[in-house]
Amino acid sequence: MLKFILALHILTAIFAVGPLVGASTTAVRGVRAGDGGAVAASARTVRIYGYASILVVALGFGLVQDKWHIKFSDGWVIASILLWVVATAIALFLLVPALEKAATQLQAGETAAALRGQVAASGGIIGLIYAAIVFLMVYGPKH
Repeated sequence: MLKFILALHILTAIFAVGPLVGASTTAVRGVRAGDGGAVAASARTVRIYGYASILVVALGFGLVQDKWHIKFSDGWVIASILLWVVATAIALFLLVPALEKAATQLQAGETAAALRGQVAASGGIIGLIYAAIVFLMVYGPKH
């Protein structure tokens, strides 16, 4: 059962977190190009996959069992959960609203240059946080 849950955890990470990080880190291109449609699509993608990342965490919780020598008190588990909370909060409460505002401005023929920095920084931080989580997942467990 361990390998089955682990496989589901990895698959959902690939198919949920991958698009989330991809959209987060490249969204600034749409803002720079003044493409309101692309920015709106990025906002939708980040929102959808931000919520989808909850499934990754739920499956991860299924792996936290004494019989598999993984506990919620393990430092790498705690750090991974906290980092995921931070990444998800940045995605849903900072990046998505900034992208939606930028899309609205661009679609109205205005500039969204003031939001470029926030979008770029948020996307970069999200990408770095998920990279850190991967390292925690690989190097944290004691096999």
